[in-house]
Amino acid sequence: MKISDYELLIQLAEIGTVRGTAKAILISQPAVSQRLKYIEQYFGEQIFIRTAKRLQLTPSGELILNHARKVVENELTIKNKLAVSSEEVRGTLSIACSTVISQRYLPKVLAKFMKKYPKVTIDLVTGTSGDIRNDYSNYHVSIVRGEAIKDLEHTLLFEDPLYIFDTQPFTEGEVKERPLISFKSDDGLEEVINHWVSTQNKIDTVQKISVDQIETCKQFMKQGLGMAILPWSVSESLIERYPHVPLRIDQKMVNRQTWLCYHSEFKDLPQVQSFIQLMLEETFM
Repeated sequence: MKISDYELLIQLAEIGTVRGTAKAILISQPAVSQRLKYIEQYFGEQIFIRTAKRLQLTPSGELILNHARKVVENELTIKNKLAVSSEEVRGTLSIACSTVISQRYLPKVLAKFMKKYPKVTIDLVTGTSGDIRNDYSNYHVSIVRGEAIKDLEHTLLFEDPLYIFDTQPFTEGEVKERPLISFKSDDGLEEVINHWVSTQNKIDTVQKISVDQIETCKQFMKQGLGMAILPWSVSESLIERYPHVPLRIDQKMVNRQTWLCYHSEFKDLPQVQSFIQLMLEETFM
């Protein structure tokens, strides 16, 4: 059994479907099924029962999953100890990052980091800030939008102003009646947007259109399907091309904050310390 096999079992249990796990780890669904079959043959026990909704652990599967978690945890512990005792920066750096930041800013930072520290293995997971907050204990560093993770040390990286865009102009003195397109994010952003909308008397969101990705939201707006509230970091190219209004409440800009959060006990790891330093040196806005 390889460490990756134990990690696969953990992901299958957490995600709950073979299809979802295959998508998350970027390999084919048949490949995941084949690896699971090998693991079950190795232990001589059925680990999961497939139901219509999700995979269910068998009693033997629960024992094997607990063992898998201990193996993965012990592997990470020894790697961290070796990294601390080494004079050079190496080991594994696990990062959970908001999708927006991972697409716009993180590649540049990681390119610098990997060039400077080629012996560090990067373990990166991306998703919504809400999902990351629910699972932050599994990572050395978390980069989230909105509110910081209160249980961790955290540093504000930058503030991202919000704008409302449309293909139709925002005419002063007229009530604008248009659908509002929203994308999946954390509850904090939804609360901010709802609060701002409630303070407006010249914008009437007659209908809501919900999409899963921020990029889909942008494309819907560009096709004239409605208005979209977007942070500057992903809408810079739209500023000169589409009518827009900055979000303000009591004359103050409404911003989306981005936080770097990390466990205090992991800060002594050279690879974590080096990554944090590099992030703090980066100019984002």
